[in-house]
Amino acid sequence: MHKAYYKSPIGILEIVANNKGITAISFVKIKSNNSKSNALITRCIVQLKEYFSGQRKTFDVPIVIEGTEWQVRVWTELTKIPFGSIIAYQDLAAMSGNKQAARAVGNAVNKNKIPIIIPCHRVLGSSGKLVGYEGGLWRKKYLLEQEIKYS
Repeated sequence: MHKAYYKSPIGILEIVANNKGITAISFVKIKSNNSKSNALITRCIVQLKEYFSGQRKTFDVPIVIEGTEWQVRVWTELTKIPFGSIIAYQDLAAMSGNKQAARAVGNAVNKNKIPIIIPCHRVLGSSGKLVGYEGGLWRKKYLLEQEIKYS
C-alpha cells in the first residue's frame, strides 16, 4: 500500500493506492509520517488539482472499488452522474436497479471510500437538501458549488 497527502481547498486529503489503482481518499486533520507515494497517487493529485481549479470534470486515474455487489453497483452508477449535476437518492436507487431502495443506496453511498472521484457529493435528499456526507456538509456544499461554477 502507498499513501500520500494533498492539501486541497476542502482540507487535507489522504490518498491510498495499491499498484492497480486508488483505493481510498479520506478527509484527515493532519498528515501522517507514513507517506509512501507511487505514480498512481501522483497522477491522482494532479487530477485533483485540475478538478479544484476547474480544469477537470472527469477523472481517469485507475480506481479499485471493493465492496458488496450492491455497493459496487451503486458506486458505479455514481460515476455516471455528470459534472455539475445532482440527483436524489431515490433516482440513484432507480439507476441501480431498485427504485424502492433509496435507504440501501444511502447506506452504500455512505460507505464510498473514494469521494470526489466517485462523486457521492452529487446526491441530495428527496427534498433537495444537503444530507449525509462523510467529510461534512460544508465540504459537500463546496464541491457542488465548485462544479456549478465551472459547468
